[in-house]
Amino acid sequence: MWFKNMTLLRLVESFPLTAEALTARLEQYAFQPCSSHQPSATGWTPPLGRKAVDLTHGVSGRLLVCLRTEEKVLPAVVVNQSLVERVAVIEDQRGRMVRQREKRELRDQIMQDLLPRALTRNRLGYAYLDPVAGWLVVDSASARGVDEIVGMLRKTLGTLPIAPLRVAWSPTAIMTDWLAEGGAPAEFALGDACELRESGDGGGIVRCRGQDLTSDELRGPLRAGKQVTRLGLSWDGRIAFVLDETLVVRRLQFLEVVRESLRETTADSPEAVFDAEFALMTGELALLLPRLLELFGGEA
Repeated sequence: MWFKNMTLLRLVESFPLTAEALTARLEQYAFQPCSSHQPSATGWTPPLGRKAVDLTHGVSGRLLVCLRTEEKVLPAVVVNQSLVERVAVIEDQRGRMVRQREKRELRDQIMQDLLPRALTRNRLGYAYLDPVAGWLVVDSASARGVDEIVGMLRKTLGTLPIAPLRVAWSPTAIMTDWLAEGGAPAEFALGDACELRESGDGGGIVRCRGQDLTSDELRGPLRAGKQVTRLGLSWDGRIAFVLDETLVVRRLQFLEVVRESLRETTADSPEAVFDAEFALMTGELALLLPRLLELFGGEA
């Protein structure tokens, strides 16, 4: 259980629910598979997998939840081909052109006819609540992925007072200074990826990956006024990631020195391994996040 991305949202009020109370709320919106004519279905599923029962997994006061989404897959080429065939039959039989409104109605009918035979695609979205530190941490770097989980949590709980993460100093300006100086503050080090953009709409973009960020190749874009909007970093040799201008974390990696500690555990099942990984991951992030925010002057 390792998050690959991270979006931070601040809980603006204390979170009052225990793991048991949260589970009771989630059970009202537990996942149910799509019916034959239902295009998609969304609901909560046990984070520990299909053999588990509890919809909340708690470790050290941190509460992990998992949102499952099932979608019917209808390739557009199949729908379009069926539409062309039906339109041709109608035009031949009735001797007239099929209007656009009729085509839209035919397309809807075709999709309803095909849904029972369509393949399904499932995806899982994870997030955890840290009531003590006051965070909702979502394993997604996309607005859509975050909105899906936040929206379902609000629907489930009735309310979820949260706010986007805001810091005192501009991340773009600070990260640009680091790149220009060829290094990050103590405990942090530059990685091998970055993105630089010109200000204004339609400005040029420079993207680097697998690049020595202290090399002279990046001095030109910086002198031309481009600003850093994404920057690869590592913390204390333990966690590597790419940080963007909104402090969304991508390509989150827990390095070997962190994972080594798992070898000492006596986990004897996939569920036990999952539990150990989640405990280790959230413990490491609890140490990283305050240091990361300090780099940008703390929360605004």
